Amino acid sequence: MVHWQDVNIEAPIARAFLDRGLTTASHVITVGALAGLTSVMLVMLLGQTRVLYSMANDGLLPKKFFAAIHPKFRTPYKNTLLVGLLAAIVGSVTPIDDIGKMVNIGTLLAFIIVCIAVVILRRTNPEQPRPFRTPGIYLGGLVPIVPFLGIAFNGYMMYNLAGSNWARLIIWLVIGLVVYFTYSRYHSKVQKASQK
Repeated sequence: MVHWQDVNIEAPIARAFLDRGLTTASHVITVGALAGLTSVMLVMLLGQTRVLYSMANDGLLPKKFFAAIHPKFRTPYKNTLLVGLLAAIVGSVTPIDDIGKMVNIGTLLAFIIVCIAVVILRRTNPEQPRPFRTPGIYLGGLVPIVPFLGIAFNGYMMYNLAGSNWARLIIWLVIGLVVYFTYSRYHSKVQKASQK
């Protein structure tokens, strides 16, 4: 429909239909895209609040706030309000393109960490029960080949992101490390169990 050099990056499909005079189709596509973005945001907010709740129960964050359960709705309401407020503020002042890039680099780093963890746990704790088990190379399977490929491909994609993404990632990592070394390290259930 549109030459590749003329594709509108912000809304490529809707704009392509609009350029061809198909305004109704363009509006339907735009409404569908907004509905899709809204549902993704709600699922991500729900997931983030549950991650914070679990971290608080493990002693990595203050339990009184992040694991506080609403008496009627039985949800972690305080951290839900905090995450929703932060998402609303960041979403209202940050261009959508920048938000997408921040999510990309964070997700790629998370994938790399998971790939590294798979290899380490296979070596250090091979007998641990695993409900989702991947055949290991030791059994003729694909671990650590697949994790190493995951590290390489995700690392390459991170490498190609702009320096501003790296700066944001480093800032968030520093904030996370400060929280860990000032609070989480001393309140972690795992840390307390290992000291006994």
